[in-house]
Amino acid sequence: QVQLVESGGGLVQAGGPLRLSCAASGRTFSSYAMGWFRQAPDLEREFVAAISVSGGSTRYADSVKGRFTISRDNAKNTLYLQMNLLKPEDTAVYYCAAAYGVLTPSATTARRYDYWGQGTQVTVSS
Repeated sequence: QVQLVESGGGLVQAGGPLRLSCAASGRTFSSYAMGWFRQAPDLEREFVAAISVSGGSTRYADSVKGRFTISRDNAKNTLYLQMNLLKPEDTAVYYCAAAYGVLTPSATTARRYDYWGQGTQVTVSS
């Protein structure tokens, strides 16, 4: 089992930054590729970003590319999502997720992931 707890969400004005964190406990964090997903009301959960076990490889949704940065600190068992130039359409509940093994092409799909956090709300005001 891997337990994931997100933090750092909140209310921010459009154009501002916000950094999300995801603290992991349980099985070896460095054995898992990690991802961020988000879900807005009445919409399906969508992929935001993913990172390999070492942190050397990342992937982003086109909608956040150039604005968001995913990173991880394996010594601290923590995943991050730095969000800059936030837009109202970024408003959603953000979830971190863990997928055992290497980063694969399916890392953009929710079904690839084995464990999920409870989510943290991000609201961007215009």
